[in-house]
Amino acid sequence: MALTLGRGPLSATPSAAVNYEIVGPGHRLFFQDFPRRVRTVFGGEVVADTREGKLLHETGSIPQLYIPEKDLRTELLVPSEHTTVCPYKGEAVYRSVRAGDRTAENAAWSYTGPEWMRGYTALAWEAMDAWYDEAEEIHGHLRDPYHRVDVRASNRRVRVRLDGRIVADTARPMVLSETGLPNRMYIPPEDVRMELLEPSSTRTVCPYKGEAVYWSLRAGDERLEDVAWSYPQPLENALKAAGYLCFAHDRLTIEELPR
Repeated sequence: MALTLGRGPLSATPSAAVNYEIVGPGHRLFFQDFPRRVRTVFGGEVVADTREGKLLHETGSIPQLYIPEKDLRTELLVPSEHTTVCPYKGEAVYRSVRAGDRTAENAAWSYTGPEWMRGYTALAWEAMDAWYDEAEEIHGHLRDPYHRVDVRASNRRVRVRLDGRIVADTARPMVLSETGLPNRMYIPPEDVRMELLEPSSTRTVCPYKGEAVYWSLRAGDERLEDVAWSYPQPLENALKAAGYLCFAHDRLTIEELPR
């Protein structure tokens, strides 16, 4: 994400503050070794097990893992008549993944060009049952080596309001900086009027921060859905923000006050 989205050098709108020029197409491809062992499982079968996977960094997209053919269980892959054409990578030929009585249709694809992508196959992340980075199961997608999450203790004064009502007020937030995204202020629950919040059933997963739980806000007869979220058990890079709440909603005012 650091390379291909936002203002990254392989994005559609790279930063102009550089002392170099990229001579080439506006849509860029960068094929790079992934440094660790990756496995994926479907229908109780290991479909791929590789130490030689490559990440394709492509303008406007999150990185996609491509696996050498020798590291695929090719007997589980069934030829498909489905094809697509990408103006940058050529024709994609698809195969379905079949294990026992289950089939993931068109869940594997490979490109006829460029030449350096030949012999590599991608698997649809969401179609598989599980993915492992070394021995750790991962969710969402593989972590981009160029994407960072940093959390720092701060003494900024941050206030969250709904109209004139104070929802949270703190002078001890955690500032979470994430590649390509604006800083987020995470507020300790002791500085939040938790009686105004109601647990939400919404859950999301971030490959870099972990699983997030959400809260909604009751404002009179109105309920504002999913105004805040938290990572109760975050991944290692976000541990310092564990249990803190972050707010974002069109109806909320989030302001930094002078101290």
